Amino acid sequence: MEKEQRTVRPKTTTNDGGGVDTKTSQNKASRQSLRSSNSGSSIVSRPGERDRRPSHSGDSMAPKPKNNPKPSPSPSRPPPPIEDLFASLNKHIQRSEYKQAVKVANQVLGIAPGDEDAIRCKVVALIKSDSIEDALTTIQSAKNLPIDFSFFKAYCLYRQNKLDEALDSIKSKERSTPTMLLESQILYRQGKVDACADIYQKLQKSNMESLEVNAIASLVVAGRASEVQGILDAFRVKATSSFELAYNTACSLIDREKHLDAEQLLLSARRIGQETLLEENLDADEVEIELSPIAVQLAYVQQIFGRRQEAIEAYTGIITRNLSDESSLAVAVNNLVALKGPKEVSDGLRKIDRLKDKDAQNFQLSHTVELKLLRKQREAIYTNRVLLLLHANKMDQAREIVACLPDMFPNSVTPILLQAAVLVRENKAGKAEEILGQFAEKFPDKSKTVLLARAQVAAAAGHPLVAAESLSKIPDIQHMPATVATLVALKERAGDIDGAAAILNSAIQWWSNAMTEDNKLSSIMPEAASFMLRHGRQQEAARLYEELVKSHGSVEAMAGLITTVARVDIGKAEAYEKKLKPLPGLKGINVESLEKTSGAKQDESSLRRGLAEAHEESKSKEKTKKKRKRKPRYPKGFDPAHPGPPPDPERWLPKRERSSYRPKRKDKRAAQVRGSQGAVAREKHDAGASGANSSAPSSTLNQASSSKGASQNSAAEKPKPSKSSRKKSRN
Repeated sequence: MEKEQRTVRPKTTTNDGGGVDTKTSQNKASRQSLRSSNSGSSIVSRPGERDRRPSHSGDSMAPKPKNNPKPSPSPSRPPPPIEDLFASLNKHIQRSEYKQAVKVANQVLGIAPGDEDAIRCKVVALIKSDSIEDALTTIQSAKNLPIDFSFFKAYCLYRQNKLDEALDSIKSKERSTPTMLLESQILYRQGKVDACADIYQKLQKSNMESLEVNAIASLVVAGRASEVQGILDAFRVKATSSFELAYNTACSLIDREKHLDAEQLLLSARRIGQETLLEENLDADEVEIELSPIAVQLAYVQQIFGRRQEAIEAYTGIITRNLSDESSLAVAVNNLVALKGPKEVSDGLRKIDRLKDKDAQNFQLSHTVELKLLRKQREAIYTNRVLLLLHANKMDQAREIVACLPDMFPNSVTPILLQAAVLVRENKAGKAEEILGQFAEKFPDKSKTVLLARAQVAAAAGHPLVAAESLSKIPDIQHMPATVATLVALKERAGDIDGAAAILNSAIQWWSNAMTEDNKLSSIMPEAASFMLRHGRQQEAARLYEELVKSHGSVEAMAGLITTVARVDIGKAEAYEKKLKPLPGLKGINVESLEKTSGAKQDESSLRRGLAEAHEESKSKEKTKKKRKRKPRYPKGFDPAHPGPPPDPERWLPKRERSSYRPKRKDKRAAQVRGSQGAVAREKHDAGASGANSSAPSSTLNQASSSKGASQNSAAEKPKPSKSSRKKSRN
């Protein structure tokens, strides 16, 4: 996909003249493959440049003989002599105590405001202490002095990622070795790697440390990996002379698809790096941070070899431990998201959010990541986030990012492709085709990818003519077999048979005149003849087969010619048939007698087996025979033409379980209480007691009379009880 830079721990050295030369950031580049698939894009770690800070060079940091200006009278104690201040300034610079050096330089400038050495030392010390904004302010305040700070200004602007301004500032300088190195770093950050590589080739004769590391990095990023071995031979160094050089050379092997050799060299780079950094008394965490780009690159090689689980574990370990520089972390996050694909959309969005600027309201890469990564790397991360948002159906966030991409990457086709993808997801394929067509007309040098995307969108949306028009505007693939087949299929779908035939004829004519070893005429002409035959153009199909027989003489072409000509001219077909070579063993066979026979005799066993199979098949057919459908019986008075309102779907449920059921309300009037509650209760008790006393004697009398009557009339028939006795017996 894109390119990635990585940073190596700064190393500080001291020049002979007392100036300081700090070598920082071994910025490594990587390659990412942008794909319009569900999986998204991957970053491959690539080599990078060694970022060289400007140094103050002079005979010595000790003071020059100069006339001491008269110090301003002070009522308290007098300022120290200027010679002592310069000696202190030199001591702080030797010890890399840059903040203290700035304070001493300010003391010198308080005594001698226009001292050139003090101002120069202050600017360099501010740059060393990463106070870039203060360094620019100091340079701006000294613009009236006869000091050329254009080189330092260009470096400060480069550190602030103001690359165009930095390049303009350095153009006025004479082309020296430091100036050319800074220009190469600016061009590298801008992505102009060819110009960067050319500068390093001009600097081959200069005896600069680690120049071969930067030269190889620029060649790999420029896509000139085949020249790396020549650079190693020119510098007379081995790839394993340092872990940075081994890493960069391994990246060139990956670019040349020599992944096994690259893996072995990366393992060597890791071993050399561990030995080198441990000798410098770095702890384990610092060593892991320093070698994190190698770990990311090894994970990518595992991904290439198809070791998916190992690659996922490696990427996850780098992200979880968080012991890597910002660029390596960004590469690991992006590669892991691309490797897992859209199956884990939410997890992918959360991981990419780790690279976000926390103060920004919308998604934006943090400032450190922006500075460390190249444009194509940042573009790949933004692209992957948009694809994840589309898979997550978060259209508003996707639109916000897509709207910002044209300004961020003005010379890229990726923003317009993502804009079209968002429109397609919103079912606005026509609008997507329109903006892609406008971009292709406005930028014809970048139109190939855009036209292919437009053709794909139009074909998927059911617009075959638009798709065919887009493909026909790409001249370098116009006559390739795949393009011809696609165009013919699109024209057929649109009903333009004449247009499809014209495309086939044009392709045949182009390949007939082409003087190439890999000629595709033998594969296009049979398909063209089959197309003509399929659409009733026998004469043209016969002509194509005749040309194919004359040019190639294949048996398949002769057979196609005979079957085609037999439809229009039998005599000619028989004449061509005689040119076919006879098949061995068919000389003694009479075709006419063979047609009159009933066929060859079958073996009895095979005949019985065939009959049994036929019997079983007939049985299975009888079993699977469908039952006759009977007409439905409707209730009386039902008209199927006018069935009326549909029946209640809850008609089979109990009433209490139906959604329309409402329970009956209780009569609250029966429970109304009038008067005091105690009086009502006492009245009820008295009424119940009186009723019980009145019923007791009557029941006793009834029992006595009934027993007496029974004894008197024992021999006679038992009389039926009267209505009054039935009522009393209920009591």
